[in-house]
Amino acid sequence: MKPSFLGVRSFAEYPLEDLVPFIDWTPFFASWDLIGRYPAILEDDIVGEAARNLYRDAKAMLEQLVAEKWVKASGVVGFWPANRDGDDVVLFADEERKKEIARLHTLRQQIDKGEGKVNSALADYIAPMGTPDYVGAFAVTAGIGEGDVSIRFKRANDDYSAIMAQALCDRLAEAFAEAMHAKVRRELWGYAKDEKLSADDMIAEQYRGIRPAPGYPAQPDHTEKRTIFDLLEATTHTGIDLTESMAMTPPSSVSGLYFAHPQAEYFGTGKIDRDQVADYAVRKGWDLAMAEKWLSPILAYDPLLKAAG
Repeated sequence: MKPSFLGVRSFAEYPLEDLVPFIDWTPFFASWDLIGRYPAILEDDIVGEAARNLYRDAKAMLEQLVAEKWVKASGVVGFWPANRDGDDVVLFADEERKKEIARLHTLRQQIDKGEGKVNSALADYIAPMGTPDYVGAFAVTAGIGEGDVSIRFKRANDDYSAIMAQALCDRLAEAFAEAMHAKVRRELWGYAKDEKLSADDMIAEQYRGIRPAPGYPAQPDHTEKRTIFDLLEATTHTGIDLTESMAMTPPSSVSGLYFAHPQAEYFGTGKIDRDQVADYAVRKGWDLAMAEKWLSPILAYDPLLKAAG
């Protein structure tokens, strides 16, 4: 299904209060080393009391953060005609699909999964050349002003509140990604116009489509973020930037892609061998050493031993 528009649309100063219902609290507790699913963790025999105290403080600060607008949230989304080319996804300037404007590089699982089981790559979820298809991308942040808030608390020797504010901004950024994905599915792309899911259902990912992100198991190469940022002009629209190591700043930011394929699901590439790394290097325009550097966490071999051999 064709999105309601092609190109980029920004959402400056998105209302913080609209993000609160989308907060997933379970990772919040994990960031404080309290392990358990929300809301059950609040009644846990071991960590329940600590979780309740933390939650009480978090809710109080969140209310103040939103009411007084300690931070700002901004986002940008975009959609482009797209098709699969091997394990790459080609994005085009328009519906004529003659001018390539970007190429997303994906990696394929290489583990032996047994007879009849497919080794997945994200490119599998995009239609081949000749069949119209589309890809979306997004970048959102709830961290504009986050650093100033943290500094203010630290200058008051209140490290607890500084850490709490950072944790809440992180949760709001993830909530923004969830809220925007819902808006994309129901309105901006519209492939799930009749979707009626609660915030809890969305946190549980009970919807069609995925939003894979560079640096995560399905695409461990963080440098693919640069392509997304360039397509979206993300820094101009949101204030989010990328460091040399491809970390997003401010830290309370989320970026990734939108795939609408009804069978699309998350997966991990697992370890990959040198043949795929060499192929990936060619596709990226890198030498082998560069590919091995960025893919080092998932290499099924030791590059130094291979070079010595």
